[in-house]
Amino acid sequence: MTSDTHEATSSAQRGDFSRNDRLVLLSIFGIVIGGISTIGAYVLFAAIRFFTNLFFYQTVSVAPHSPADNHLGAWVIVVPAIGGLIAGLMARFGSEQIRGHGIPEALESILFGKSRMSVKVALLKPLSSGIVIGSGGPFGAEGPIIMTGGAAASLLAQRFSLTSAERKALLVAGACAGMTAVFGTPLAAVLLAVELLLFELRPRSLLPVTLACTVAGFLRPVWTQGGPLFAMATPEPSAAAIASCIAAGLASGALSSAMTNSLYFIEDSFNRLRLHWMWWPALGGLVIGLGGYLEPRALGVGYDVIGDVLANHLALTAVAALLVVKTIIWLVALGSGTSGGVLAPLMMIGAGLGCVMGPWLPGGDVRMWALVCMAATLAGTMRAPLMAVVFAFGLTHDANAFLPTLLGCAVAYGFTVIFMPRSILTEKIARRGHHIYREYSVDPMEQGFVEDVMTRNVTAIPADMTVARALTTFFGATQTQRAYPVVQDGRFMGMVDRSPFQHLDAQAATTPVAALVANQPLEYALPSENCRAVASRMAAFGLQRMAVIESPESHRLLGIVSRSDLLKPVEHLHEEESRRERFNFRSPYPDDHQMP
Repeated sequence: MTSDTHEATSSAQRGDFSRNDRLVLLSIFGIVIGGISTIGAYVLFAAIRFFTNLFFYQTVSVAPHSPADNHLGAWVIVVPAIGGLIAGLMARFGSEQIRGHGIPEALESILFGKSRMSVKVALLKPLSSGIVIGSGGPFGAEGPIIMTGGAAASLLAQRFSLTSAERKALLVAGACAGMTAVFGTPLAAVLLAVELLLFELRPRSLLPVTLACTVAGFLRPVWTQGGPLFAMATPEPSAAAIASCIAAGLASGALSSAMTNSLYFIEDSFNRLRLHWMWWPALGGLVIGLGGYLEPRALGVGYDVIGDVLANHLALTAVAALLVVKTIIWLVALGSGTSGGVLAPLMMIGAGLGCVMGPWLPGGDVRMWALVCMAATLAGTMRAPLMAVVFAFGLTHDANAFLPTLLGCAVAYGFTVIFMPRSILTEKIARRGHHIYREYSVDPMEQGFVEDVMTRNVTAIPADMTVARALTTFFGATQTQRAYPVVQDGRFMGMVDRSPFQHLDAQAATTPVAALVANQPLEYALPSENCRAVASRMAAFGLQRMAVIESPESHRLLGIVSRSDLLKPVEHLHEEESRRERFNFRSPYPDDHQMP
């Protein structure tokens, strides 16, 4: 094969994406998971309504009723404590993984648990969340359904022979399909996967997630009302809205930072109690009950209340009181380790902030600033700005608010990136001893190929040469390579270094070198493979170098690639990141000096 033919063949083997023969299978799984997550969302909402009616109205029904309309009087203070006590007992004697708001637990399973979840989590998480939220817990259903959908998808994946990476894709597909089934925002759910859960952007993960979310979006009207959850139509903003968007974004970013720090201060306070964590949700429940007694609209999921705040149907004093009470009881409840989500509370708190600021912000009406602050609070707290922008549009279909929302979310996101080392989600994982790095970039090792970095001029040992002669010829003072490929008629047979030649007896010294590699696993690289794929295999098998062969059919030796060779594509990265250059407009080349 000539070099031109070889180059053309290698180029033809390269594509925009790595080859994945399992893509169709994963896509079918994604479609199935979309349906399963929709059923899970229906079951969870039915459980929340059942327990709401049971706790606050002493009736057995799944009809939608708000806990804010209860007539329990001061007894309402006890109801969330009872729900918290039950949840604590379930976590203590069932599974501790059902504690918390779901997304950090999903992240931990994805990154450090090989995307494996248990049957207990799939069953107990929606039940405990239904009890907690149904008894007045100030949470949304989206966090639990993300955990439940992910657990169901993980269980399905575990029944088949799949890799950890494939299970991750399906777990995330289930989680995001659950979010779609709750809010009817499939694109925002896909962006949540990209920005927060997948930690990659590959067809093998993006396609199953997209299909699952799409299926959940189509099935959502079967069990709940279709269309946007909070339909809005605000007037087109004026140019003065730019300054207002920046102010709203800064305020939302500061609120996000304050809530994150407050949450973990409260969590640390609970950890200092000389009381088993099983009892903490009950103590948090008492605070919820007291807040619900003072401001009943702060209890429960509160999607109806969010709609009223976004539509500016509440008096300013009522919104201010709701903002304060909801923030306090949500932080205390979450810090106590009970089960519930973060999206709905953040939506209500952010929208309340916008209503309070709205009368003093020019360029748009109060409803727009409620929406902008709602999305910006999500963007700053969860560090997912694209998801927050598209989520706000999907909830309202308000095209006029899209640009102000984009600017507000960008400002809030930038604020928290500068002033917060971790988000409200990743801080919990960091406290468990794991660090998550959330910056994505193209790996230079995936852009470099073996044929570009390999060593071509290598010395090989003939397979029929005796061990004694090979030792004297290729090792010792005359050694030119750390290891040598063994070949027979140009066909690669294996790799040998000095270690097999040590402590050989007289009989072994007369055997051919082929005997040393006869039982050796044959590991090799192809010239068309990228450096990252080969480096991964080297790390997995503990190898320092690999032979490069023409093809698995011919096994014709082309050269050797070492670990240091595979790092060559990374050499330019340091220069790109650290070298500052000033260019002369009269010349295409940079000045010799660096910018200070």
